[in-house]
Amino acid sequence: MNKKVLVVDDSEIVLEKAHEALDAKGYNVVTALSAQDADQFIYCARMPDVIIMDVMMPNMDGDRKTRILKDDATTKNIPVLLLSSKSENELAHLVSESGADGFIRKPFTFKELVEKIEEVT
Repeated sequence: MNKKVLVVDDSEIVLEKAHEALDAKGYNVVTALSAQDADQFIYCARMPDVIIMDVMMPNMDGDRKTRILKDDATTKNIPVLLLSSKSENELAHLVSESGADGFIRKPFTFKELVEKIEEVT
């Protein structure tokens, strides 16, 4: 079965590019424009195998949403990769604070995206 990847970002362009790249590699890709919209793809019959979560989003930042997911027994084992243009140091700090499984810096290459997913799944 194809791995299900949820990409959460408030930029439709980022969602489109990630969807295109991952779909071409055979992933089952779903996207959401906010942390709240992501819930419909997280709390469902087939949970994602990995979540790529933008850090800076309106209403709820991705690192805060990641903390919520990691504190929930139902979702704590889903790997989460934070996505941001912040510095590597800032991202490393957010990863350790939120419990995320790693990060991807924007702008990213399709190769980096796939390698990071393979690394955590």
